[in-house]
Formats: sequence, structure tokens, C-alpha cells
Amino acid sequence: MTFSSILGRFGRRTALISRDGEKLAEMNAFISPLRYKNKMYLYGVNTEIGYNSQGHYLYIGPPDPDLTQLENGEYVSCQGERYRIDRAEKVYKGNEAFYIWAVIRVIVENN
Repeated sequence: MTFSSILGRFGRRTALISRDGEKLAEMNAFISPLRYKNKMYLYGVNTEIGYNSQGHYLYIGPPDPDLTQLENGEYVSCQGERYRIDRAEKVYKGNEAFYIWAVIRVIVENN
């Protein structure tokens, strides 16, 4: 079984969206909550209705679209939730990009 077939079979349908809401790409990816082993991801945002912890997640997806080269305002969307990419890196198998991992964070609207 190849990595792309694993993503296709078990990954969640995910989309890369531009700032204006246009869907740029669709792919299957794994999105999993990060487990807090230190205080690195414990920062949050105060909103009008209280504190939002801005959960951080691990994204593992295909090398295309290339999340390491996003334009300002582009984000990932999955099952109605929007995520900002905090950090993304390519993982290589030989000389070819095998997959992309990223730390993503739920987008919190301050109204």
C-alpha cells in the first residue's frame, strides 16, 4: 500500500482555501490534535466571550499542494473548521518530496 493510497483511504477530505474563499486545491490528509508535553502550544486568544485556547494540530498530507509556499491569507479547511498554518516542512524519500507535515492552528475570529 502506498502513502497516497493510505491518505486516500483513511485521510480526511481537506481543502486549501485562498483569502477570498476560493478553493485552490483538495486533498486527503491526517489532522490530529497535538499532545501538550510542554507549554509550547498553550497560548490562546482572549475574545469577547472568553478565552479560546486555539488548539494546535498536526497535519500530514501529500506534497501537492505545497503548504510550505503559501501566500498570505491562505488556509486549510476541513469539515467546517479553518486552520492557519504555523509551520510546514517537506519530508523527503530520496530526492522526492514524500509528504508535508505542518503544525496548524484553529482560526479564531475576533469580532
